[in-house]
Amino acid sequence: MQVVSAIDLDLSSTDSIKAAAKTAAQGMVQYYTGDRPGDVPGNLPQPYYWWEAGAMFAALVDYWYFTGDDTYNAITTQALLFQVGPNNDYMPPNQTKTEGNDDQAFWGMAALSAAENRYPNPPPDEPQWLALAQAVFNSQAIRWDNTTCNGGLKWQIFAFNNGYTYKNTISNGCFFNMAARLAVYTGNTTYAEWANRMYDWVSAVGLLSPTYQFFDGTDDTLNCSQLNHIQWSYNTGVFMLGAANMYNFTNGEAIWEERLRGIITGAGVFFLNNVMYEVACEPNGKCNVDQRSFKAYLARWMAATMVRAPFTRELLLPLLQTSARAAAQSCTGGSDGQQCGLQWTTGSFDGSVGVGEQMSAMEVIQANLWDQVPGPVTAERGGISVGDPSAGTGGDQSPGGLDPDDVTTGDRVGAGFLTTMVLIGVIGGAWWMVA
Repeated sequence: MQVVSAIDLDLSSTDSIKAAAKTAAQGMVQYYTGDRPGDVPGNLPQPYYWWEAGAMFAALVDYWYFTGDDTYNAITTQALLFQVGPNNDYMPPNQTKTEGNDDQAFWGMAALSAAENRYPNPPPDEPQWLALAQAVFNSQAIRWDNTTCNGGLKWQIFAFNNGYTYKNTISNGCFFNMAARLAVYTGNTTYAEWANRMYDWVSAVGLLSPTYQFFDGTDDTLNCSQLNHIQWSYNTGVFMLGAANMYNFTNGEAIWEERLRGIITGAGVFFLNNVMYEVACEPNGKCNVDQRSFKAYLARWMAATMVRAPFTRELLLPLLQTSARAAAQSCTGGSDGQQCGLQWTTGSFDGSVGVGEQMSAMEVIQANLWDQVPGPVTAERGGISVGDPSAGTGGDQSPGGLDPDDVTTGDRVGAGFLTTMVLIGVIGGAWWMVA
């Protein structure tokens, strides 16, 4: 008979929060095999895709930042450097043939978090965290597509991939997020101009509604005239932190406070009795492997939002606290009785385990250490990472020798495989959810 244990969590105790985060981190890292002989550093085994590995290492950067525990720094640094690719822009040959803008961005945001958190620098002869983030941003800025829908980024980078005609919110949101954070870190207004351009575009095309709902994406063969209205927590989170950084960069401009308050209000759809949940798939039990990790990013970006925009603390902290307690209560699975479940709203373990479940629990728990750390640095205030403003400006080169017919459906699945919960089909030239 399985012993019911759960992770003990006392939010009034820093030591308790750190111990709980450590337990969740151990449960997450046990799935990683990239540090084993013969495996590829930075890759998770099936069924996990490359983007989620990048997201996991960003979580481990956060783990070190919040707890001071460097247990996983060696595998984190190894992974973040091994996957940079020949042009130091997170387009490695083992992934490029199927890589989407969102996939690349999750690795870029991991490097950016490393720069912001003063995570230990790579050796001098290796690419540096800030320069890597700038390379990802610059490579995507070149891809801004005015040929349809008056702008925006496509989901896929190369035309031979399914989804190339889809402009999804997470790809565009990640770009907005990086632009705003790079503006704060570097002080360069060009990044802020890009952030404004992206925010205006998602608003104009309808991916961001007047009531601050973020929808999944739209098809550019229809000139973005129809929307996929599914809402995912990570879309709200990625824009929340971007808006918080723009609020910070503009010294508290009223328009960014208004937008940030709106985004936080709109995020209410992802909370049930103040407990975070993935509204599009948890109630019907259809969350796929990717979607099981989305709460991690909302929690991560809520915590960072509270730092960049202090007025949000009274709005966000109660949600993080209640969700952390509920997440810890879900951690009674596995042979050790401490594997975390997916649904925190049930008050118990639901039988669902994996990288996403562990990462989500770890992030929402350690987010409650937000006021126990020095806060993110900038280039002028404490930053130690070396940048390269021209990194990633060389443009894309199609993967050499690749026959598009060799790209399988399985290959094409990435961070934003429409992130829908049931089968996807092509109807009338557009990608839509098929009920």
